[in-house]
Amino acid sequence: MAHRWKFARVGGFDQVQLRTGKDLVSIGELDQKLWVALACPIKGLELDERTLALIDTDKDGRVRASELIAATKWIAPLLKDVEVLAKGSASLALSAIDEANDEGKLLLKSAKKILASLGKADAKEISVADMKDAIGAFEKDKLNGDGVVPVDTAEDAALKKVIEDVLACAATKPKDKSGKDGVDEAAAKAFFEAVRAHAEWLKKGKTDDTLRPCGDDTAAAHAAYAAVKAKIDDYFARARVAAYDARALAAVNGEEKAYLEIAAKDLNVTASEVSHFPIAQVAVDRPLPLGPRSAGGGVNPAWADKVSAFVSAAVKPLLGDKSALTEAEWKTISGKLDPYGAYVADKKGASVEKLGAARVEELAAGELDKKLLALIADDKALEPEAQAIEKVEKLVRYNRDLMEIANNFVSFRDFYSRKKPAAFQIGTLYLDTRACELCIEVNDAGRHATMAPLANTYLVYCDLKNSKGQTKQIAAAMTAGDVDNLMVGRNGIFYDRKGVDWDATITKIIDNPISVRQAFWSPYKKALRMVEEFVASRAAAAQADADAKLTADVNAATASTTAPAPAPGAPATPPATQTRPLDIGVVAALGVAVGGITAALGAFLEAFFGLGMWMPLGVLGLILAISGPSMAVAWLKLRKRNLGPILDANGWALNAMATVNVPLGGSLTKEAKLPEDSERDLSDPFAEQPRPWGFYVFLLVLLGLAIGWYVGKLDHYLPVSARSVTVLGENAPAYVAPAADAAPSAAAPAEAAPAEAAPAPAP
Repeated sequence: MAHRWKFARVGGFDQVQLRTGKDLVSIGELDQKLWVALACPIKGLELDERTLALIDTDKDGRVRASELIAATKWIAPLLKDVEVLAKGSASLALSAIDEANDEGKLLLKSAKKILASLGKADAKEISVADMKDAIGAFEKDKLNGDGVVPVDTAEDAALKKVIEDVLACAATKPKDKSGKDGVDEAAAKAFFEAVRAHAEWLKKGKTDDTLRPCGDDTAAAHAAYAAVKAKIDDYFARARVAAYDARALAAVNGEEKAYLEIAAKDLNVTASEVSHFPIAQVAVDRPLPLGPRSAGGGVNPAWADKVSAFVSAAVKPLLGDKSALTEAEWKTISGKLDPYGAYVADKKGASVEKLGAARVEELAAGELDKKLLALIADDKALEPEAQAIEKVEKLVRYNRDLMEIANNFVSFRDFYSRKKPAAFQIGTLYLDTRACELCIEVNDAGRHATMAPLANTYLVYCDLKNSKGQTKQIAAAMTAGDVDNLMVGRNGIFYDRKGVDWDATITKIIDNPISVRQAFWSPYKKALRMVEEFVASRAAAAQADADAKLTADVNAATASTTAPAPAPGAPATPPATQTRPLDIGVVAALGVAVGGITAALGAFLEAFFGLGMWMPLGVLGLILAISGPSMAVAWLKLRKRNLGPILDANGWALNAMATVNVPLGGSLTKEAKLPEDSERDLSDPFAEQPRPWGFYVFLLVLLGLAIGWYVGKLDHYLPVSARSVTVLGENAPAYVAPAADAAPSAAAPAEAAPAEAAPAPAP
């Protein structure tokens, strides 16, 4: 019968409720499309890393859905009642282990044996702490079942020396459970195979006379021979070409132009410009000269030292004293030394050569290989016991941690219930009178830079450092309050889940809306910030100009006092050029600009005051026009704020839209509040002086009346002589010019009649 699931609508989506042991061991039946996450990292979480590592069977550093399902399927038949898993206890009663199957029987027996080794033979339960003690003691033993033996495992000094030799020659060194470098069976066999091969190779070099033409000095002779071999072969090849065609002689010796090019430079005997020339001047049937001076030319100075070493080490021992070398003699030397070169090139067991010939021959002749392999076999014989201990550890840890892991994986119960922090919440950041509880460790800064901005969340990245010098990086979500005082470089304090405090410094900020209220004030704050920056920049520029002018004046005054008097009859120094006044065109342009601004302001004020009793709605409309777009964007982003990109950047595979709405976000960032029943003294000795608000209101009303009179809205309430059209005439916004052929209106003599009446005609 299929398991009956219970779901709850939390965080904007349906989440399965895992409350019972039966729920937990049945997650394999739950459609994975309904899981909140399908993978998570084993590092950077407030979950036991060792337990996660045991679940991670493929050891890729991530726990996948299939691995979590496999863990529940493994533990279910080992328990008499799976409901013990719902408790999440750090101890497991021995009576809870089911002996009805072979594995359960073996685990119970192993658990009792472990307790007995700890001096708790009468214990009725086994805990995670017991397993830590047992594993620690077992792994410290010289033989611990991993098939790897460190140096101190051996009792015999000779065997210890062998293990040291193996480690010295090994390219890779396996680790023992104790953490020390050791030797396993594969490494031991490979080492002794190399030892035997190298010993045979050494023996051949000592017994084969064809490989020792110069006796014990053959190696030195071959080295000197190899250093000049290519160049001497080249010499005799050029000689054969010259013998074939005399016209080639100049070419094989090098063009004169090449010598002319290097002649102008500073040379030395090893100059690269000379070394590529033939080792000696080539002539038909001419032997190779072996000295610096010879009839027809000596040895190329760049090769003189190497030729001299070749003569001493190889020519003299093989041919006697020679001042020149024919091609036949050269072939004789090559025939005697080339076999040794082939022998060296085919060296066997080169990895153990560093031990020296004597040590290699000693190891090859003895039976230390058998002793080492026997020691490794003794260690490996304890593997079943080691596996049994690991299985008991897995059983005890799964009993404690599986339910918590599932509730931070299959569902996010811990995060959305707010009863305790979720596994990915690693602590609390105190910064700017706030406590941010949604703090996530950053495992991959590069991925965070790409993914995190898509979360639509205001994120503060901080570098952490504690008193022990440990460091890490976190991303903290700001979900309440304001952002005016947050900037890169600010410091705070971070407390991890164990209560350890870390110094925190902001290194990066990802700006997103925190709330609609914050978005409402954002345009005004940005405008004010722009004005402040503009004023500050202008003030700085003015200060710089003033400083420059002052410096120039001081320099000019100093120059005038120190300058010599002009000679009699010398022309006078022309006066300094005067600064020209503003051009009339500039003044006109400024006047037009000011007039345009004034006209626009007047039209706006006329339209505003034309609203009459609806003016408050006009004010509201103006505010919405400024703040509305910012608030709309904030509302849209807050609806899409979610954990997905933040966790995915850390290696999670989130399978649902884990939203962080406004109420939930408000609970994740707590602002400073005074404690209840606390006393508060409001008499601040450093408070700002109270502002005369009544005076400000009076000025505001007076300004409003002046603007209303200016646009003509008060003309109906004023006498004719005080109206704006009377005082300002054609400059008044409310002035209406009379028609050319219309008689003045009797109803509005002041508006239509001219300022002074025309004189009456004579009778």
